[in-house]
Amino acid sequence: MTSDVTLFVNPTAGRGRGARAAQPAAAALRAAGFSVRTVLGTDAADALTRAREAVRDGTGALIAVGGDGMANLALQAVAGTRTPLGLVAVGTGNDYARALGLPVLAPEEAGRAAAEALKGARLRELDLGRIGDRWFGSVLATGFDSRVNDRGNRMRWPRGRFKYDLAILAELATFKPTPFRIALDDGPVRDIDATLIAVGNGTSYGGGMRICADAEMDDGLFDITVVGDCSRTTLLKVFPKVYKGTHLSHPKVTVHRAAKISLEAAATTGYADGEPLGPLPLTAECVPGAVGVLVP
Repeated sequence: MTSDVTLFVNPTAGRGRGARAAQPAAAALRAAGFSVRTVLGTDAADALTRAREAVRDGTGALIAVGGDGMANLALQAVAGTRTPLGLVAVGTGNDYARALGLPVLAPEEAGRAAAEALKGARLRELDLGRIGDRWFGSVLATGFDSRVNDRGNRMRWPRGRFKYDLAILAELATFKPTPFRIALDDGPVRDIDATLIAVGNGTSYGGGMRICADAEMDDGLFDITVVGDCSRTTLLKVFPKVYKGTHLSHPKVTVHRAAKISLEAAATTGYADGEPLGPLPLTAECVPGAVGVLVP
């Protein structure tokens, strides 16, 4: 095991927490005997290029400092390689780290946990979702939730989580189910009207919304949650249950398991780990053991 590791830092994560978190995380790794290099990048594309260079040069681990967006960017560099991924989760949502039981909003503790995992060679081999050449670790969102993201991303005010609460209210005002075409594995194409379809490698998105509550990250399958053609009133009743995962028992909600899914819907964006993929159609595949993650 090389003693050189790379901190992959998003300085803007969590309203600046990313930049502040890098120092205590690095200090904890150095105290454990590791040599730490920091990668920032001028933008996402430049940062990813630098992260891929670190992986290619044989870094002992790529440790993402930020939120789910930074974890997702790091996955693009380490997926399919033998370089382990570490997480210092200091963003807004941190769903990937939460699903793995890693420290959240505690950078020094996260740095120590990564160091201990490296010294003990403790890796958890996890599946990833793949859409073309893009990878994701948690949830692919389409439908109502992706429209909320679209609207929230267009809003300049307010900032933070409250912006997305307002986006939800605005989308509810014009809410109607979306006509989807869906195919699971190599099965037939079906036409359905759905409020949303969430494809879960992990369990949650949006900072703890357990939309795919029973998903396992190492079973080779997606958990696919389909919220059917419910009314606005039904959606308002079901929505709060998503934080505990109890929405899965509602009669308008069905869960499917598959290793591959194809989705098509007009004027609908796909978001993976909270990051926009572009408009549907798309096909996602579950790739077993695509990444090794440092775990306590």
